[in-house]
Amino acid sequence: MSITFLRHLLQDPISVGAIAPSSRHLAAAMADGAANFDAIVEIGAGTGAITESLVDRHPDAELVVFELAPTLADKLRARFPAARVISGPFHENVGVLDGLPERTVLVSALPFRSLPRRVVRPTVEAFATFLRAAPERHLMQFSYSLQAPFIAPDDFEWQRVTTIWRNAPPANVWQLSCQPLGGR
Repeated sequence: MSITFLRHLLQDPISVGAIAPSSRHLAAAMADGAANFDAIVEIGAGTGAITESLVDRHPDAELVVFELAPTLADKLRARFPAARVISGPFHENVGVLDGLPERTVLVSALPFRSLPRRVVRPTVEAFATFLRAAPERHLMQFSYSLQAPFIAPDDFEWQRVTTIWRNAPPANVWQLSCQPLGGR
């Protein structure tokens, strides 16, 4: 466990939502869900465990990274100079995604179960708006719960992709996709 992670966990445990950084196994599973996309948007990058896997596995994809904590965002900028790193909440900065290709995937590590409703609601709305703009898009999200990470809008559907046992704690990887109206 890195000092950076531990320091951030102690300063703001609600925004971290984990007891340890994501394992390389979880990072690989999240990166698998971003295969064959022209651009990747990572939300809640933290110390960069998933970011590293995204960069390694998809070196040609444009990468936009969101991290709320300014100190962690600065470290991500230094570590991943080719990525565009945004320091601030996704839902307040979603406009920076204008112009990204239709084949863009969202990859999120946000701890929805511990975030306040005033953050969850606008974030989910921003996700939904972005995903509805192109049918190929989807959200990859992990959760430590057996339940879907958050209640999705009616025109979206969750699918549990896999469980990563080699993570502390074990994590479920989920995919959220927009369903055509009347398609259920």
